[in-house]
Amino acid sequence: MTDGEYTFDRILEQFEESPSQQRVIKLLLERGFSVNDEGRVVSGGIEIPNTGIAREIDVDRRVVDATTDAILDDPELKRIFQNISQIQSLMDLAPLLDLTVLTVDVYDTEQSGIVATVTGLLADNGISIRQTVSEDPELAADPKLYIITDGEIPGDLLNEIRNLDFVRKIELQ
Repeated sequence: MTDGEYTFDRILEQFEESPSQQRVIKLLLERGFSVNDEGRVVSGGIEIPNTGIAREIDVDRRVVDATTDAILDDPELKRIFQNISQIQSLMDLAPLLDLTVLTVDVYDTEQSGIVATVTGLLADNGISIRQTVSEDPELAADPKLYIITDGEIPGDLLNEIRNLDFVRKIELQ
């Protein structure tokens, strides 16, 4: 594929003959790991041992090697996997830092304006947003929107967000 129109599904199709290699690809995409010129999996400048990756997804280390070799052999895949990066997340730290995590589960993740509507309501009510993380519908089975705020969210505002027509449910942490 050299037309430059890769999607996550098309990336996985490249490895359809090997479910084990597909698991490696999914892990790289989900964790934001990239592949360097030597075929090593890295997070920034830190190398992730192939044995650790293999153990995490229950495949042989050689499957990881074969997958990274295949990535480097394909110019488009190489371009993609050498430009992946991670983002830090405050979600797990929120309870320790006295932050609130609002999880919004929606009916249709393809609908536009979801993030803008929810964050706009929070901003209109003086709620300071520290971070917003929106899971990708192509990577997550049930993608959600996570909004980390500095303070608590009042009950009436939670009800307003819950009553938006695109919201399936909300959760607070």
